[in-house]
Amino acid sequence: MSKKHILHITDYKSPFAYLAKDPTYALEEEFDVVVEWRHFTLDIPSFLGAVDTRTETEWRKVKYAYMDMRRWANKRGLTVRGPRRIYDSSPAGIGMQYAQNCGQNVFRAYNDSVFKGFWNHEMEVDDVEAVTSILTEAGADGSGFADYLQGEGRKRHDEMRLETEALGVFGVPSYVLDGEIFWGYDRIELLRERLRGE
Repeated sequence: MSKKHILHITDYKSPFAYLAKDPTYALEEEFDVVVEWRHFTLDIPSFLGAVDTRTETEWRKVKYAYMDMRRWANKRGLTVRGPRRIYDSSPAGIGMQYAQNCGQNVFRAYNDSVFKGFWNHEMEVDDVEAVTSILTEAGADGSGFADYLQGEGRKRHDEMRLETEALGVFGVPSYVLDGEIFWGYDRIELLRERLRGE
């Protein structure tokens, strides 16, 4: 009997996606499932308003989200520093695809380094040289990344975004199990209940 498949939708520039990283790894350890990681580059201005035109209500949402995220991060001993600007995280996301093509060990090492590096202000997710360096450190041949980023990788990234939206996904972190969407870091327990058959 084949393992259940969970599609995990993430974005390196989402603090809640960072919080979801380790609990998502744990799903494969606790349950008989395969987790497919997919980067979904968020368009922050359309989601939370452009910085220079945000309304008071939009700013309150942003401030509350970071306050809430830090509550969760503090419980886990994680450092999460607010982003310095609005990022296009697609280079790091395409780096995720490249790392996945190099195997699970490379992917995990890359994924851990990018999340930790970005949220500790040690790297920028739109810096192609930084992404290439992390890929190399994770065990990939980083010399092919620039071409992949401009060609096949960008094409696949854009295709996956459309495929993900067609599933009904609109934000991260999200999980899709048997067509059912679970959105948000705090929905992981609901997903685990489904996997336990509750």
